[in-house]
Amino acid sequence: MTQIDDSQARRTAIIFAACQAIVGSAAPISFSIGGLAGYYLLDADKSLATLPVTGFTLGVAVGAIPAAAIIKQAGQRAGFMIGTGVTALGGAIATLGLYEMSFWLFGFGLLVIGLGGAFVQQFRFAAADNAPPAFKARAISFVLAGGIVTAILGPQIVIFTREMLAPVMFAGSFVSIIGLAAVGAAILAFLRVRDGGASNSHASSEPARPLGEIIRQPLFAVGLTCAVGTYALMSFVMTGAPLAMVGCGFSPDEATLGISWHVMAMFAPSFFTGRLIARFGRERIVAIGLALLIACALVALSGIALWQFWSALILLGLGWNFGFIGATAMVAETYRPSEKGKVQGFHDFILFGSVAAASFLSGVVYNAWGWDMLNWIIFPITALCAVALGGYMLAQRKALHAI
Repeated sequence: MTQIDDSQARRTAIIFAACQAIVGSAAPISFSIGGLAGYYLLDADKSLATLPVTGFTLGVAVGAIPAAAIIKQAGQRAGFMIGTGVTALGGAIATLGLYEMSFWLFGFGLLVIGLGGAFVQQFRFAAADNAPPAFKARAISFVLAGGIVTAILGPQIVIFTREMLAPVMFAGSFVSIIGLAAVGAAILAFLRVRDGGASNSHASSEPARPLGEIIRQPLFAVGLTCAVGTYALMSFVMTGAPLAMVGCGFSPDEATLGISWHVMAMFAPSFFTGRLIARFGRERIVAIGLALLIACALVALSGIALWQFWSALILLGLGWNFGFIGATAMVAETYRPSEKGKVQGFHDFILFGSVAAASFLSGVVYNAWGWDMLNWIIFPITALCAVALGGYMLAQRKALHAI
């Protein structure tokens, strides 16, 4: 790769980061008020309140493989533009559900927003695919750094628009998603990439291996395990946090600001996470992420003051950043360019299927056992990820010494 290629890769990553910032704001909007809106729409069985948020993550899971296929068939620019259209459609359906006071129509709207979110999740892979090997981790970090804008923009939109169309609560926030999707489509018009990525010139001739062979690689298995563990735990705790804060007497705006701090913590470290991975290795960064998740649980279990909720959410976001970016970088090293579509689709299908289950169980667990139980569950899941990661690192060390 030449220096010009490096510059092109950086420009492409910045465009994807901008789209992540704008279109990705649909996610914190959905997360911060999806459960509250569900609670508002339900007359009975409030344990289903987080089901619309589950609909969002289920949409990301179901849309993962089709989104990868559409992007491969239509090309990155056209494919991602289709994704922004899906996001806008979901915002319109969710708004209609609120006007009709239909819990299920609202939930379906969030599922469609999630389908659009499946395209957003492909931004990080697309940035890596258009980067030289040494720049891949930083390209992923560039894209996720766009979430800093998301952390501010999404919650602020909620605060300023949730009563805009009163007496229909929250409708204004979901109307705004249509505008975000339109801005994202305009940004994508500046995207200039070769189909198949910029770094494939010498590797594209390699034959594609069967999916089963790829996913049996220890690096892939451990990377996917850690990605699922960190992302599912983040969704599990985050989804229940607004309900817990409001249940403890804090206002919806305070709960929304807590999500804002959380999302900022998710993405702010991305400016340097790639460099940390390059210096210390992917596995060590994932291990730090798991330790931060444990710290989140300890703070959350220490009390229910506002600062404890917010501090726990910040640690939760930091743990997700280190754990998920490190795990994504692990997975990105396991497939050839000719295999990327099916591998990325499979990866995100498993990942967001697990995240959808976690967000649904969040409401069930919170309704039955409360906020503390949401945080106790962090310990066994992080232990499982740590065992898988430690076993892989030990095997690699033994293999290195055997050479």
